[in-house]
Amino acid sequence: MNDSDDGNIGVVVSIENTISTIRFNRTEKKNAITREMYSAMAKALTEGDQNDSVRVHLFLGGGGVFSAGNDLRDFTGHSLEGAGLGNEVLSFLGALVTAEKPIVAAVDGPAIGVGTTLLMHCDYVLATPRSYFQTPFVDLGLVPEAGSSLVAPRLFGPQRAFSLLAMGQRWSAEEAMHAGLVNKIVDEREIEPAALEVAAILAQKPQQALLTTRRLLRGDTAEILSRIEEEAEHFSRHLASEEAQAAFSRFINRD
Repeated sequence: MNDSDDGNIGVVVSIENTISTIRFNRTEKKNAITREMYSAMAKALTEGDQNDSVRVHLFLGGGGVFSAGNDLRDFTGHSLEGAGLGNEVLSFLGALVTAEKPIVAAVDGPAIGVGTTLLMHCDYVLATPRSYFQTPFVDLGLVPEAGSSLVAPRLFGPQRAFSLLAMGQRWSAEEAMHAGLVNKIVDEREIEPAALEVAAILAQKPQQALLTTRRLLRGDTAEILSRIEEEAEHFSRHLASEEAQAAFSRFINRD
């Protein structure tokens, strides 16, 4: 097994049995994602695709949380410096969308914001009964990201996409599976073994046939990448707005 990161960044990457695992490791902050974490995940996806010994990418959470989404303190600080969404975020999203190898995700507990939208680019998603999915972008004075404004209506239909991305409604694991975001619900004690089993099944398949099939299913990624850039422009503008800063302040200073 090859491990990278000492855990201080908040992401641990390991490669074992042809599976590159990207694990959120910031449980004291509910796995909220910082710019350093985005950089580490982008690197893991890119290097995993280039590594012939890797056949599958796997996202895991920890501590009963998948991810609370973006670290608002981190983003607020950078927005005041005019950094907007940031190159680290865009690099990760680009690597996620253009990844050549299958991506599996195992969700146990909350998947908030980008914790939900990144799943729209995964090939197989497992969840536990206590998992839930929510994207409170509008409530924070922001707009959707990760190409979700384009991908979500295609996956779920426009009405369900609106309820998730605009209304910010919380989806249970059952609702997410019914909508098509989740493939299977398993007990929390079995989530990681089940995810590893799915990854192992994919790793054992004829690789060229699998990768070609995946590429055909996903289609041209240029439109998604273009939408990510468009969303980023709006996101950056709203991130610096008074209504977003007020919403962030209420969130950060809440009891």
